[in-house]
Amino acid sequence: MSIKDNWDDDLLANDGDDEDTQADKYLTFVLNEEEFGIEIRYVTEIIGIQKITGVPDMPDYIKGVINLRGKVIPAMDVRLRFGMEERSYDDRTCVVVICVEEQSVGLIVDRVSEVLDIPQGDIEPPPGGEIGEGRFNQGLGKVNGQVKILLNAGQLLFGMGQGDKW
Repeated sequence: MSIKDNWDDDLLANDGDDEDTQADKYLTFVLNEEEFGIEIRYVTEIIGIQKITGVPDMPDYIKGVINLRGKVIPAMDVRLRFGMEERSYDDRTCVVVICVEEQSVGLIVDRVSEVLDIPQGDIEPPPGGEIGEGRFNQGLGKVNGQVKILLNAGQLLFGMGQGDKW
């Protein structure tokens, strides 16, 4: 069984399409040794890094597009989206495919960690705002004495700066 099969079976396991089973669940991943999370309801699959076709006149964090079983989707390097230093992709680099408002995008991350239950009571607002009001931060999840930065999927995809476009 490949690593990809394990991701699909273990990380995205769901007892059905009932939205309640996805409540308070976050897929966590690492960028620059920091842990981030995104609501599992947006995640459609996790794949290894693959060939990315560059597209001119895109923001630098949009590395291009990938062909995912015949569907062309943009590939966003989340490190660059956050203004972090670019790094070479390796065998741990993953593409987390998410779908928000019927728009699929592949998020390139350093590595995927796990799916965590983070109840609403364990989520603090991001510094200087209410929960869900940060530019990209939805909140800060407290898990076993650690903090996970929880991302607002809509802002990550659609909260572009002036002049940015797909």
